[in-house]
Amino acid sequence: MTEKDIKNEELAAMQEEAEEVDVVVLTDEEGNESYFMEEMIIPYNGKNFAILVGIDDDCCEDEECECHHHDEEDDDDVAIIARIDFDENGEAVYVGPTDEEYDAVAALYDQYCEEEE
Repeated sequence: MTEKDIKNEELAAMQEEAEEVDVVVLTDEEGNESYFMEEMIIPYNGKNFAILVGIDDDCCEDEECECHHHDEEDDDDVAIIARIDFDENGEAVYVGPTDEEYDAVAALYDQYCEEEE
């Protein structure tokens, strides 16, 4: 293997990692599941909060669809803020933030979005 081949493999591995998307399934009180993609994690006050963006179920059923990578913005997108806690097994659990946490994280997210523009 040449040095060029090694660099190409490293580049391909980095691109593959960048395309990985965390999909979160949330279940409501009635047992209905909703699918979200973890857009970003925002640390606040010693805790981590996820910005979760709704994924279109119909779109995800198409095997060739790359819905997690759509470039088009949809005004109907559902986004929520969830605090990431951990259960006794160390698994991530997404829970609703307090009003104070929600307001602070929403402000941080808005600030991030303004900086990106």
